[in-house]
Amino acid sequence: MRDNNEKNRDIIAGRNPVTEALRSDRPIECLYVAKGELSGSVKVIAALAKEKKIPIKETDRKKLDYMTGGAAHQGVAAAASIKEYASVDDIFKLAADRGEKPFIIVLDEIEDPHNLGAIIRTAECAGAHGIIIPKRRSASLNSTVGKSSAGAYEYVPVARVTNIVSAIEELKERGCWVYGADMDGQTYCSCDLRGASALVIGSEGRGLGRLVREKCDAILSLPMKGRINSLNASVAAGVLMYEFSRQRSGLKAVQEVQ
Repeated sequence: MRDNNEKNRDIIAGRNPVTEALRSDRPIECLYVAKGELSGSVKVIAALAKEKKIPIKETDRKKLDYMTGGAAHQGVAAAASIKEYASVDDIFKLAADRGEKPFIIVLDEIEDPHNLGAIIRTAECAGAHGIIIPKRRSASLNSTVGKSSAGAYEYVPVARVTNIVSAIEELKERGCWVYGADMDGQTYCSCDLRGASALVIGSEGRGLGRLVREKCDAILSLPMKGRINSLNASVAAGVLMYEFSRQRSGLKAVQEVQ
C-alpha cells in the first residue's frame, strides 16, 4: 500500500542516484533496502544514511519494484522531498558564485526522460551552470531522470519556463550568446565559444522549432560522415557541450602538422 505522503515525495532509485542524493543537501526522508542486500556498496549507502540520521527500512523486492515503478533500483531506493525546480536567476547566481561566465543548456521539448537524464549528467561533468526546459512537452524531473543522470540532477539547477522563446530572449538580454544545434549551420569547432553562452538542443524527432531557431545568434552543426543524418539528442548535446568546455577551459587542440 502506498504511503499517504506519496504525492509529496520523490522516489530515487538505484545505487548511484541514491548515493548522490545522500551526499547533496537534499532532504531525504527514508532509505529503503531490499532484504539481503546490506553488503558491498549498499552497506556503504546505509552507513551514509545512518550518519545523517536517516531512517533505514529493509523491505522485499516486490515492494521496491512497486515503489520505483519497475525502475532498475539495484536493491536500494530513497524517499525524498520532491525535487524542486530552480529559477533562471539561480542559474546565473551559480555562475557568478563560481566566478565564471554563464554556460546554460536550453532544451526545446526533450521528451524522453533518459535523454534528459543523460544531458543533465553530461552538463554537470562539462561545467554547465544550469538547464532550462519548457513546462509543456518536456520530460520532468523524476526518478527515471535521476537514474539516467547517475544522480547529477542533484547538482545541476533545472529551471522550467512557460515559453522557451521568451527565455532565450531573456538570456540574450543578460549577455548570453545563443547557439542552436542543427544540421544546417557552422561547423561546431569553428566558432569562438568562450563567452557567456547558451546552447539550445532541439527535440528528438523535430529538432529546433522554427521560432526557437530564429532567436538563436548562430547555428552549430556536427559533421556527419555516415549514412545516418542525425545523432541522438543527448549524444549531440554531449559532443557540443565538451567543445564549449574545452574552449572555456583554455585547452588547445593539437595543431595539424603541415
